[in-house]
Amino acid sequence: MARLSWTSGPIPSRRSRKRRVVRALRAQGFYGPRFRDVLPAFAGVVAAVCAVAAVLAAGYRAAGIVVPVAGVAFLALVVTAAIRHGRPGARRRIGYYTEDELLELDTQGLALAVARMLRRDGWRVRLMPAPDRPRLCARDAAGRRIDVAFRPVAEPLPDEDAPHPHPHRGDQESPLRLVVHRGVFTARDIRWARREKTICLLDGSALRQWAAGARLNDVLSQGW
Repeated sequence: MARLSWTSGPIPSRRSRKRRVVRALRAQGFYGPRFRDVLPAFAGVVAAVCAVAAVLAAGYRAAGIVVPVAGVAFLALVVTAAIRHGRPGARRRIGYYTEDELLELDTQGLALAVARMLRRDGWRVRLMPAPDRPRLCARDAAGRRIDVAFRPVAEPLPDEDAPHPHPHRGDQESPLRLVVHRGVFTARDIRWARREKTICLLDGSALRQWAAGARLNDVLSQGW
């Protein structure tokens, strides 16, 4: 007598079911990378570790235990510095911000962030806080000056005075006025800046590049 079958097809094995689940998760972005995706990075780490070990061994044979001890201590300092540098608070204090962090800042926080970025590029910065219009006055080693203003549009309001109005001793040259805006400047703003000659506009795209590590000279939308 023939045995009755309760299924209309072959029963999938546990391995095939797992493969289907993994493929579905990977397609949705919920599954980790495959081994071949991380293999180049893994090989690089292994090569770096082997190279360091070979250098320390050669130093030990040449000069004794001092070289390996000094090398391990140096590596520990480098790793510690890298970990501290990667922390968000430490990173922001030395002038590096992500795009999301810039969006979360109010005007006062943006002024502080720009001051830190200027110091990162070698400028001496003085923050002049104000309830609604904070400003910065900065000078670099070459003697160039920047007055920085923060407002949603470039053209000043009728009652708004120019940034940093007090005169500088022994130098009558007008400083560069930098207007920082997290958005996009209008054509009217750009025409106003070009007409004023000493105005430089820094829009949201340039600000994000600067905050990510580019130097100010490379992201300014107008030449000096």
